[in-house]
Amino acid sequence: MGATSSGVSARAVALAFGIVAVTAMVLLWMGRAPFCECGYVKFWHGETVSSENSQHIADWDTPSHILHGLVFYAFLWLILRRASLGSRLVIATAVEAVWEIAENTDAVIQRYREATIALDYYGDSVLNSVADIAWMWVGFVLARVLPVWASIVLFIAAELFVGWMIRDGLTLNVIMLLAPQDWIREWQMAG
Repeated sequence: MGATSSGVSARAVALAFGIVAVTAMVLLWMGRAPFCECGYVKFWHGETVSSENSQHIADWDTPSHILHGLVFYAFLWLILRRASLGSRLVIATAVEAVWEIAENTDAVIQRYREATIALDYYGDSVLNSVADIAWMWVGFVLARVLPVWASIVLFIAAELFVGWMIRDGLTLNVIMLLAPQDWIREWQMAG
């Protein structure tokens, strides 16, 4: 199959969408709600301490998923430079999908509650997880078309903005999941 105008083959696009479909089925099998149990779907939900957090299409975690795309693109370009863009997109999609499944296991949900400020986190809806993968694609595409310096500026700006708005972000989330720091938790809870 030939490449699309983006340089990604139709086969790679089909594989990426297939990964998303399998991820959605696994999440449903795990008992995740298909969409917000509130009974409606919103594009944006900005309340972090809410039963609707991580239930809609976009929220304060969306910038982190866009940043995943930037990071995956850069990392895969560095280690698999000879691989096609489509192959790298499929790998990035698979990694993001594995994270979405892992993030919604009881163990990781409990870890979020214990180690981060997400005290009321009960997992993502399937809609939110699928949207998170799509947001990663946005970051992947941005990394493909932006100069390296612009991707770096975007990463820093997103982290600073989300940090300022909700005292969280990708970097803080990783730190708090892997090596929780009391001083960070105290700062986050003071906001």
